[in-house]
Amino acid sequence: MNPQAFDSGTTTPRLSKEHGSIDVGVADTLHDKSEPDVESAVETSRKPDDSNKDPNLVDWDGKDDPENPQNYSNLRKWIITLTMSSMTVWITFASSVFSTATLVTAKEFNVSTEVMVLGTSLVVFGFALGPLCWAPLSELYGRRIPLFSGYAIFAIFQIPVAVAQNLETILVCRFLIGVFGCSPLAVVAGAMADIWDPVDRAVAIALFSGATFLGPILGPIVGGFITDSSLGWRWTAWITLIASSFFGLIALLVIPETYGPVILQKRAARLRIETNNWALHSVLDEHKPTMSDIVTKYLFRPLQMLIQEPILVAITLYLALIYGILYLFFEAYPISFGEVRGWTHEGVAALPFIGILVGVVFGICLIIYNTKTRFARKLAKHGKVVPEERLVPMMVASVLLPIGLFWFGWTSNPNISWVPQAIAGVPIGVGILVIFMQGLNYLIDVYMMFANSAVAANTLIRSIVGGAFPLFATQMYRNLGVAWASSVLGFITLAMIPIPILFFIYGARIRAMSKFSPKF
Repeated sequence: MNPQAFDSGTTTPRLSKEHGSIDVGVADTLHDKSEPDVESAVETSRKPDDSNKDPNLVDWDGKDDPENPQNYSNLRKWIITLTMSSMTVWITFASSVFSTATLVTAKEFNVSTEVMVLGTSLVVFGFALGPLCWAPLSELYGRRIPLFSGYAIFAIFQIPVAVAQNLETILVCRFLIGVFGCSPLAVVAGAMADIWDPVDRAVAIALFSGATFLGPILGPIVGGFITDSSLGWRWTAWITLIASSFFGLIALLVIPETYGPVILQKRAARLRIETNNWALHSVLDEHKPTMSDIVTKYLFRPLQMLIQEPILVAITLYLALIYGILYLFFEAYPISFGEVRGWTHEGVAALPFIGILVGVVFGICLIIYNTKTRFARKLAKHGKVVPEERLVPMMVASVLLPIGLFWFGWTSNPNISWVPQAIAGVPIGVGILVIFMQGLNYLIDVYMMFANSAVAANTLIRSIVGGAFPLFATQMYRNLGVAWASSVLGFITLAMIPIPILFFIYGARIRAMSKFSPKF
């Protein structure tokens, strides 16, 4: 995620009429001296400081500039938001849709099921490269180029999977699907920040995050019915190609460039030609990130923060566990409902995932309600909200998750109706979604101008864990049984409950000792 930075006190002046051009506006230069981040160099709708004016710096044409993405109509903003979210659904759908083909492909290629689980895990491992590849490109070239180039290559790599005649082709291409497919995951949240104000942005990102969970939950359900039909497992890739191409073409038509610095850079280039004033330039021309800046922000600093920042370490471990549990269930649910309960149809055995899906929807509603009520009131009253406010819903969710895990495990006996076990997915879904979303929001609020580095560290660790958990899920659930395997996860998540509580109480003191967190 690419959060908007907070004001550091300097401003960029407008291009004056005395230079033979139109008045192109006012914006603040939010430039942190310790991190030359162009994303913190542009902010809209602030007052100019005429005492430090550069008449050749091109900016917005006032706070109502129609080219400023913040001034798009709400209808256009929601069309962009929903279209980007639909792209994300198919990216994450692709990560899990292959899970239901594990048994079939293991027999076809004469390998163990543990080896074929790599077809799911390698996509998630590929997601770990998102902040390292696509986020820097979005700062250099805007949102559209990395968004659509990565998405197009993701779609193309479905073809070799669909026609693969050997294991190696599937595994290599599944990994590349993750590497290129994670471009929306790395770019879309930044685009949300480009177009929405803080309160509405939280709602939009909650919906986007819901889409990131909708995809992997739908994957096993759709994939199961495809695999057990006359189409066969190869059509899991063909369906992904067809659907992602359809929504990608729609997105290509309706999603504009939303990254302010790139829009202003293009405006400056146009004005140089129109006015014949070759001194005109934008903030991005002044502060274009260098390779050194990118390596520092997305590689060195994340590792440094993982060593030095207790908040980042604890939240990252918690979110990595949550992410791992989600992907572990793509192997555990088929065992519980398919092997233990004897549901032989892959699609039918995946239908209980709907319980988790319902929980995700409830989780989104909880976050939106909290944002529109408690959070919005405090923001209106005080002008700012301390990061620890994000932890209130997270504390509730941290209790719901272990409840759901124990519930799922101890209603798994085939002598008990399947209904209670399927319903257990609801608190699990609420817990996963709310902990994940509020944990990320908390990191962004805590580290602000260093949020890209914090999120990069978090994404790297959680993607590695998310890819690793399915590799031992089958053995764990077969050896321990569904009840005790789920209980192990329940006990681990019980141990995590104090994390949001402790940070809610002591977070301000810990932040005060951090060199990466601004003072509130």
